[in-house]
Amino acid sequence: MTAFDHKRLTNDVLRLDIDGLRRGEYTDKYFENVARILAVAAARGYTFAGHSPRSLPVDPASAQIGDLVVEAQIFTRRAPYALIAGVDAALAIIRHVTGFYQDNASKQQFVETSDQLEVEAVEDGVLVPYDGRPEAALPILKIRGRYRDFAMLETPMLGILTRASRLATNIYDVLQVTKGKQMLFFPARFDVPEVQAVDGYAYWLAVQRYNAASATPTTPLVSTDAQGRWWGGRGAGTIPHALIAAYLADTAEAMIAFAETMPVEVPRIALVDFNNDVVGDSLKVINAFWGRYRTALEQDDHEAQRRWLLNGVRLDTSPNTRDVSLVDGDSGGVSPKLVYLVRQALDDAWGNWNVPPSLLEAAQAYCRSVRIIVTGGFHKERIAAYEAEGVPVGGYGVGSSLLRNDLETNTDFTMDVVRVCLNGQWVDMAKVGRQPNHNPDLLPVDLAAL
Repeated sequence: MTAFDHKRLTNDVLRLDIDGLRRGEYTDKYFENVARILAVAAARGYTFAGHSPRSLPVDPASAQIGDLVVEAQIFTRRAPYALIAGVDAALAIIRHVTGFYQDNASKQQFVETSDQLEVEAVEDGVLVPYDGRPEAALPILKIRGRYRDFAMLETPMLGILTRASRLATNIYDVLQVTKGKQMLFFPARFDVPEVQAVDGYAYWLAVQRYNAASATPTTPLVSTDAQGRWWGGRGAGTIPHALIAAYLADTAEAMIAFAETMPVEVPRIALVDFNNDVVGDSLKVINAFWGRYRTALEQDDHEAQRRWLLNGVRLDTSPNTRDVSLVDGDSGGVSPKLVYLVRQALDDAWGNWNVPPSLLEAAQAYCRSVRIIVTGGFHKERIAAYEAEGVPVGGYGVGSSLLRNDLETNTDFTMDVVRVCLNGQWVDMAKVGRQPNHNPDLLPVDLAAL
């Protein structure tokens, strides 16, 4: 359930490997050991025979350790905040994987016990602050119930929360500096296919969180269908360098084929660095498109106008290559100077079109409407520098930098047992340096609805 639509994701959408999760294939072995030890203790009817160093308000001698009911809390310590994502996936794990196997005739049968749990969770998309004190970390999920039933869930729950929240927070931080410019989500090629759904969902959440507080909202754009699976999006894209190679390096001809073939709803964005002449190829494309657009304009053919509207050009020049429009001493790759040169060339393109006075305003508007998209090595700091300078960029493609996992971006989650129930009384039992905490954003969860 997100903070924006209050709709809960279920496993029909998430497609988690429930059988593998139940069998512990995704669980650190020491949690499997815990479940086994406690199950044996329960079968033996073991009661606590040790000596607790804690001052307990009740006599623990009768405590049924194998069936001990605990309160566990999950939290992260990313400062100054984390944008939380992956909660619904963690809840789906709780709903379908809580329980144990028992022998039934000639096979083992899984007994679900999630109906015996009490669970509270925040919504995906909330911002959770952290002030640097682990003992004050705000929980994003609380579970109360028999510990051996959900001990094996810790590893996969923390894993999905960690990855989803790390990406969501990284993306949100980038959106904060784009000033409403669209950020195209391009990390699919930098990781295994299995993570695309959760990564795309983290991106969508970050966009929703940004839009909720921004006067300049943006729209999500992912590059694969899998990245849109959890939120109902679809992948979008234009052309790769390979298509231009297939058209023998004629960028304009490749874009004409694209525009003729693809539905008018698909943006026409030309990739213009194949020949290392982004100004020249941008002009060739806009010249080719304008002639067709002008015909559609004069014939009042609205669909053809959409087909031949050049929505943008994309600059993706390699950092070790200097475009031909630059001079000695200029930097390689996509640079502010290169963007300015392309913008000026596009804005002035109409001057060579022999436009009649009746179409002059339309021609000038056509040129100005072409956005410049920049890709290749963009990250938060580089985007912030472009925006501070006012570089005329219409959108940024960002990929591998969103996967950062370092001291600054680390968003690891922890689950602690913080209280145990002894003789019907809740007793603090947290690791030293931790304690039970409350988060006002926690809401009760109806697991039966999942």
